Amino acid sequence: MSTAPTGTGDAGVAAARSESDRVAEFTAFRQRMNERILAEPNQVVRRFFALDTQTYQPGALDVKTKELLGLVASMVLRCDDCISYHVAQCREAGVTRDEMFEAFSVGLVVGGSIVIPHLRRAVDFLDGLERGEAAAPVAHGHP
Repeated sequence: MSTAPTGTGDAGVAAARSESDRVAEFTAFRQRMNERILAEPNQVVRRFFALDTQTYQPGALDVKTKELLGLVASMVLRCDDCISYHVAQCREAGVTRDEMFEAFSVGLVVGGSIVIPHLRRAVDFLDGLERGEAAAPVAHGHP
C-alpha cells in the first residue's frame, strides 16, 4: 500500500508547510547573516546598513509609504529577498492586502511581465505571513 499523500488536501498541507519553512528560513537566514556581516569591522558596509535603516524612518513620508516604495522598487529590480523583506515590513507597517496588491500592480506595470514570477513568490510569501507562519524581520537593514 502506498503511503504517498492523496488528494488535494494533502498537497495543500504540504505546500503550506513548505511555505512556512520558507518564511521561517528566510527570516532566520537574514537575521543570522546580517549579524555576521555587521560583526566585521568594515565601516562602509556598516554605514550602508545604517543609511538603509535611516531611510525607512518616518519623515515627510510615513513608514508605510516608504515600505510600499521599497516593495515596488524591489519588484522592478526583481530581488526576491528584497521583495519578501518589504512584504513583511509592509505588513508590520499596517499595509492592507488591497494596498499591497495596488503596489504589486505598480511594480508589474513599471517592471513589465518579467516581474510576474516575482509577483507569484511575493503573494506566496504574503499568504504565509497572513497565516501567521513567521514574524516579520526584526530590524531594518538591507535585505
